Amino acid sequence: MLRLISLLFLVILLAACSATVRYQKNKVEQAEKEVVSDIEPGIDDAEVLETQTGVASFYADKYNGLPTYSGEIYDMNGLSAAHPSYRMGTIVRVTNLYNKKSVTIPINDRMPFRPDRIIDLSYGVAIALDMVTAGIVDVKVEVLKWGEGRK
Repeated sequence: MLRLISLLFLVILLAACSATVRYQKNKVEQAEKEVVSDIEPGIDDAEVLETQTGVASFYADKYNGLPTYSGEIYDMNGLSAAHPSYRMGTIVRVTNLYNKKSVTIPINDRMPFRPDRIIDLSYGVAIALDMVTAGIVDVKVEVLKWGEGRK
């Protein structure tokens, strides 16, 4: 009986130590579909209102599930970004200058002013821009529509 209990304990212990997927790509793909449907059709063809170039970083699980500056709940697998000054709801196209991948996203959070960074992206955007491994990359941020939310 003691052997059976010991064996059962060992099996449970080993199962608890098994690898799990920390971030699920299918959640990112689903979030991308949802965000794209929320953005106006044809917005990618809009006139660029302002352009910035600089360094982008991303944030993930530390803030996942917490309210953003806009009041939305942060979904690290979704497609959104934090900016130090743009109004909430501003639509931007962010392009990774190393691989030319780009994504159109809303600004829904505020980031602290950092002279070395121009935008902070969700984990979902970092995947879309293929910048997760690097952590920070040079980007171009193009404003396609000014938001009307909080400043």
